[in-house]
Amino acid sequence: MLRHAIAPPSGWTKAPHTVVRSRRMNSDAKVLLLYVQGLPDSATDRPLGELARKLDMKGRSYQQAKKQLTENGYFHEWRSQGDGGRWTTEQLLSSTPLTRDEAGSVRAKLSPEAGQLARPEQQPCPPPPPGAQCPAVGEPASRSVGGYEPEEEHDEENSPPNPPSEPQPQPQPQPQPQLKPNPESEDGQAPDPETTATPRQLARAERVLLSLRHSRRELLLGVGEARALAGKAARWLERGVTESDLRHALLAEPPKEGVRSAFGFLRHRLTSKCPVAPAPVAPPEPPPPPVRALITCTGTEEEHLFRPLGDETECADCRRATAYASWMVATDTYDFPPDMTWRQRFVAVAKADALRGKPA
Repeated sequence: MLRHAIAPPSGWTKAPHTVVRSRRMNSDAKVLLLYVQGLPDSATDRPLGELARKLDMKGRSYQQAKKQLTENGYFHEWRSQGDGGRWTTEQLLSSTPLTRDEAGSVRAKLSPEAGQLARPEQQPCPPPPPGAQCPAVGEPASRSVGGYEPEEEHDEENSPPNPPSEPQPQPQPQPQPQLKPNPESEDGQAPDPETTATPRQLARAERVLLSLRHSRRELLLGVGEARALAGKAARWLERGVTESDLRHALLAEPPKEGVRSAFGFLRHRLTSKCPVAPAPVAPPEPPPPPVRALITCTGTEEEHLFRPLGDETECADCRRATAYASWMVATDTYDFPPDMTWRQRFVAVAKADALRGKPA
């Protein structure tokens, strides 16, 4: 392997080989140690956790790095209580491993108030001796004998028996108020009152919620929490979403800052990203009436066919001509409307002559 390295003229941090080549610390612990050692003095007033967040080191990764630095002697921490009862935490991060005593010596040099802050670790001062008390006025007197009344003797032979007491009426037991069933489950989580899912859909939704921890450990839910969210998850299944699509929607796009509460995160996502309910399906249109067969019109001697709509035996033109023929006989006129065709006129005249008894 070829290596090319140029020492930077400025902006560098010394890293000892014991830190870089250490196998007892992971890369997060090494990077955090070197990052803090390279900071200016103005940034040393901030806690280690705040500096680690600037490196996007949060949660379990930061706790693991801090544990490794402490076990290897690079990080030391003291908690002490001041005069006003306020607790103070001091942290020391060294580029070389130090024992507890060595770290205490370095702390005493770097922090002038270490002696005052370490006051709870000192042995408490012994309590002052009790002061001399003033004697009571008067001479001491001996304890007087008596001063009490003798107890009354109870002799069953000499004393008459007590009369029997009258039986006291037994109090009527008050009816206990009927307690309404608690809608909350045994785990303290109330089910969703708006859901209309079947028990089978609720079981499927609960199974999907409990399986999320296998993909993302931070989405671990208890049985009661999954049962409380099953109603909201069942709405997705009611609207045609499959179990795999529901699981993908809950796991997609995790927040950058992590999940603090798995129950709150999943409740928000199930509510905000719930798909729209499908529109109600319109009822199908009734089928068209069956097409009747062609029949011969009986209105005129000239044979022609038409398709009836009901039980009629004449076509529309013949029926109109028949009605107009009756009007012609009643009014004794031969006037025709302009929209009447020549065929309708011919049929109307023939029918009118037939009604008058004239040969056609």
